Amino acid sequence: MQINITSKQLEMTQTIEEYIHSKAAKLTRFYNRIEQINVIVEKTTHGFTAEIITDVEHHEDIVASNEDSDMHAAIDGCIDRSIRQITDLKNQVRDHHKHSNGDKQ
Repeated sequence: MQINITSKQLEMTQTIEEYIHSKAAKLTRFYNRIEQINVIVEKTTHGFTAEIITDVEHHEDIVASNEDSDMHAAIDGCIDRSIRQITDLKNQVRDHHKHSNGDKQ
């Protein structure tokens, strides 16, 4: 699994990059079919915007974004939204498989 980090109008330090990488790596604990994660952090006039695009196998990309005056809060909020979308997808796939297997009996 690959994690790509991009920054816009912001200098990406090693500390920020490690923070983002550690947070994004946690997404694989919630769903094991994640192929790639793209993280985009942008400095805006109101603070920071974080966007996470998660490439999931056999599914459309999951996109989550969050804006906050604090960069770490923007990243954390974005991670929380991604986790919610990934767990919803996992539950949807699991329920679909349960219902399709249950019809065969």
